Amino acid sequence: MILYGFYRSSTSYRLRCALALKGIEYEYRPVNLFEGEQKGEAFSSRNPFAGVPMLVADGRDRAQSMAQLEWLDEAYRERPLLPAGIEDRYTARELAYAIATELHAPLNMPVLKYLKDPLGHDQDGVDTWYRHWLGRTLRPIERRLDQLGTGDFLFDRPGFFEVVLVPQIYNARRFAFDLAEMPRIRRIESACLALPEFRRAHPDAQPDNPENKKEEMS
Repeated sequence: MILYGFYRSSTSYRLRCALALKGIEYEYRPVNLFEGEQKGEAFSSRNPFAGVPMLVADGRDRAQSMAQLEWLDEAYRERPLLPAGIEDRYTARELAYAIATELHAPLNMPVLKYLKDPLGHDQDGVDTWYRHWLGRTLRPIERRLDQLGTGDFLFDRPGFFEVVLVPQIYNARRFAFDLAEMPRIRRIESACLALPEFRRAHPDAQPDNPENKKEEMS
């Protein structure tokens, strides 16, 4: 199995978390989004969406992270990401897809670049945009978690929801989003980041993180 990704891509981060939780070995091949490698013919001819992650498995190039997560759970039954009960599976999907559908589209790199050029917004304007949409979805998620009475995880262990939530919170912190009034989200994030699977998947641990390359050269 091969995972094409980018260290700071939240969708790539999702897949790294999921693969680690399921104990699936894979080869990681970085795609530099800053340099536009995803748009090059070599990559886009295989993945017409021209984005990451791309998961190569069973002779097929697979795009779109949420479809990849569902496929992994169906193809590799051990250590399931989704819980057994139909209502619990619905709850996990409800919360995960709120992030995937409401946040990823307005907050991904092409949109943020478009806000600057050609629309002419400065970085403060882009940051304000980012935090606005984060709040619009994360606040209802916090309220839903409070209704459910969650603890360290949505259910008894991290799964489908957590592998989508944690990368989004990583980005929220990058943009200085205030999480003070979201104690349940912060508790889940903290519990996940204490686990070796999430630490291995973290952007700071990836070989294409520029900071890691600086350490190698020093």
